Amino acid sequence: MTRVPPPAVVARRRVAHALLIAAVLAAACAAPRRPPVLPAPVVTPRFPEFIYPAPPARLGAPLAAAEHEIGWQWLQSGELRNAERSFAAVLKTVPQFYPAEAGLGFVALAKKDHREAASHFDRALAADASYAPALSGRGEALLALGQRDQALTSFEAAVAADPKLTDLRGRIGVLRFRGMQDDVDAARRAAEAGRLAEAQTIYERSLAASPDSPFLYRELAAIERRIGNLEAALRHAEKAVELSPAEPRNFVTLGEIYEAQGAYANAADALGRAAALEPGEALDRRIDELREKAAFAAMPEEYRAIETAPTVTRAQLAALFGVRLDDLLKRARRTNPVVMTDTRGNWAGPWIQAVSRAGIMDPYPNHTFQPGAVVRRADLALGASRALSLMAAERPRQAAAWRDARVRFADLPPGHLSYPAASVAVQSGVMGMGPDATFQLSRPVTGAEALAAIRKLEELSGRRPR
Repeated sequence: MTRVPPPAVVARRRVAHALLIAAVLAAACAAPRRPPVLPAPVVTPRFPEFIYPAPPARLGAPLAAAEHEIGWQWLQSGELRNAERSFAAVLKTVPQFYPAEAGLGFVALAKKDHREAASHFDRALAADASYAPALSGRGEALLALGQRDQALTSFEAAVAADPKLTDLRGRIGVLRFRGMQDDVDAARRAAEAGRLAEAQTIYERSLAASPDSPFLYRELAAIERRIGNLEAALRHAEKAVELSPAEPRNFVTLGEIYEAQGAYANAADALGRAAALEPGEALDRRIDELREKAAFAAMPEEYRAIETAPTVTRAQLAALFGVRLDDLLKRARRTNPVVMTDTRGNWAGPWIQAVSRAGIMDPYPNHTFQPGAVVRRADLALGASRALSLMAAERPRQAAAWRDARVRFADLPPGHLSYPAASVAVQSGVMGMGPDATFQLSRPVTGAEALAAIRKLEELSGRRPR
């Protein structure tokens, strides 16, 4: 970044040369002594990145200004000792001439004595806090000392004081980007190590410096989700989506936060928007799982309690069949409804009607369903075998493996009324036997056992188990 002095600056420097020579000649006439050596005109500056500390007009002292200019030429010639002597001589003669203090700061920068440089620039700024060359030089010194944030602040102040310093604007942009990258890397390392509060602090600091960065909002939202601060996480994820609606990762993060809140339908919608931007099988599977969770969360408490229930009622079993095998039941549904006198107002009423019309479960001869009655293994086997019969009608080749089953049970002879259903249920893998080869017709069915049987039926029907 070589700075070529404009014609006005060149002319000013020539005037400074003339003034200094005149002053030297006058001094020589007054007291005969050898005049100081003057630098040759600088063609290629040694430190083109340094900003010339031009003296403000209000300082006056033209001879000091002339020697200050000569000191700068010594510096740009690479003659650092002569430059230092010139600037020091100016300050000795005119102590309030703070541009020379900035000049000494640049000499120290050239020597790579960054602490000394910062001290000189601070002294210049003590005299004029908006002196752009000193602000710029101070920024260089602080950056070399590893104080990136303070350096950035100094550079920004220099540009605010002198908008013509366009080269510094690019430097500021690079520093901001590098600083943000360093901060993000540090935050990610902290998060990986489990130091979530530290990661959160770094991201918040980065956002204060770059408030329109969508990926910072997204990563902060992910940290806050892990911390458990879901309201703030949602707010920041929504901001990321607002700033960058074409980025699928923003919607994925939003979906994860909704899922953590238990808002499964919203989570599925968010991931659906991500999939629209960037389709993928893994994302589709997650969307399906979320929609199933949403459906499950909307179910009555009696249904949601099935998995951990020690026993299952007929209403619960009907609901399992009705929810998980709904497509099969709809295809097999009878035209006429089944008359039952005890299901009106029951939480599982619609599913009881569905399984009854499909012939999976029957009401009793007295037209009651007895939704609260406990399900026995014989009942589950009968319902499972009837569901398998419906599948066999649609997939006869697949059904051949279990249709003619002849399983041997220690407690259930082939002539028993429940034997065919039990044999088919075991042969198909929907139900199992005890370790002693018993079927145990009268044993109550647990919730986990009923759910496992229905999942196997889902699998056999060609539907992915939920």
